[in-house]
Amino acid sequence: MEAAIPEFDRTGSQSDLKDRFYRYFQEACTELQEKMAQLESLSLVGGERKDAVDHLLAEISRLTNEVADLTGSVPAYDQRIYSQAIKALQEKLQETRARLEPKPRFQFKTTHKNKSAISIKDAAELAAQKDIEHPSDKSGLGSSNESSLATTPANLITPPSEVDSKDTIGDLPSFPKNYNEEIMKLGGGPVRKPSFSQATNVNISNHTGLHIILPSSASHATASGSLTKLNRCIVDMSVPTANGAPFAGLALKNIKHSLIIAGQVAGAAHITGVEDSIIVVASRQVRMHDCKNVDIYLHCASRPIIEDCSNVRFSPIPECHKVIGAEPVVNQWDQVDDFKWLKAEHSPNWSILPEEQRLKEDVWVTVVPGGPGVGLDDILKKTGLTGR
Repeated sequence: MEAAIPEFDRTGSQSDLKDRFYRYFQEACTELQEKMAQLESLSLVGGERKDAVDHLLAEISRLTNEVADLTGSVPAYDQRIYSQAIKALQEKLQETRARLEPKPRFQFKTTHKNKSAISIKDAAELAAQKDIEHPSDKSGLGSSNESSLATTPANLITPPSEVDSKDTIGDLPSFPKNYNEEIMKLGGGPVRKPSFSQATNVNISNHTGLHIILPSSASHATASGSLTKLNRCIVDMSVPTANGAPFAGLALKNIKHSLIIAGQVAGAAHITGVEDSIIVVASRQVRMHDCKNVDIYLHCASRPIIEDCSNVRFSPIPECHKVIGAEPVVNQWDQVDDFKWLKAEHSPNWSILPEEQRLKEDVWVTVVPGGPGVGLDDILKKTGLTGR
């Protein structure tokens, strides 16, 4: 395991403490998730894995104390978001430990090798290959037209021939591959839904003209989400988060002329550098920076925040994307705070999307998912994105 995460330095300027701690917290969460992903590669012999788990527990505990120390220094809703993210980390560690517990001896007689199982060697190689950075710094390779991206390592991608019939895992190769590179080599139709049952994070980056739909198996990959550098894309991440597996946090950055259905986010959704696009998201908190000409269909448990934005229009989330089965939470979609507008008058940088201009429910249900004869360009046209 790597060295302990450095403690937060409170000796700097107090004026930017809130932003500095956010960046520190985000990096700490990402590093802890990476260490959890490496647990499988550690040996049970000599207590190596147990020591690593104890190390993770100690670091999560220290992060909890650091959040508590900020009482009075950051807004209360920020502290709630941090606490929620820590809770998600604790649950993820508990889930990982349970999955890695040795099986009872009597099961050895009947257990058969799963062709899609990953060996400890494979896991170690994947852990070494995977470079998990801050969500806003992710990058990828290549672009494609009318194709779909697998946001999981290439050795876990569903073969194109199986995509339309069921969501399965292909045989694992003996070496790790770059999934962004490999997905470009796959054939198939305009929409592909590779399996995510072994992935822990969703990261899609640097693509043009893709229609991406995350399958239900991606519910195991919602430790964090990141979409960056997309142009003329449709990304639907709602299915895996619909049944109690929301993203712990989500980052959308540098996206243009695209439709993003982000699903549910337990923590904060950070939206930066998005232009001429439509976003649908249900989140505890939403922060938008440097965005322009964006329609956002929103369910937000706290007041949305914008900064350095222009022509952002807000609407309540469509009926088909509302959170089902959750505790009732007041939707503050229209209680927007503009941090760069300090006057008493309403900020000119945001407005309510007029009802007559909102996409109708049948468009969300029948057009946006795509289908025979309904391609990427058809959906972008129907949603009004081609004219932006």
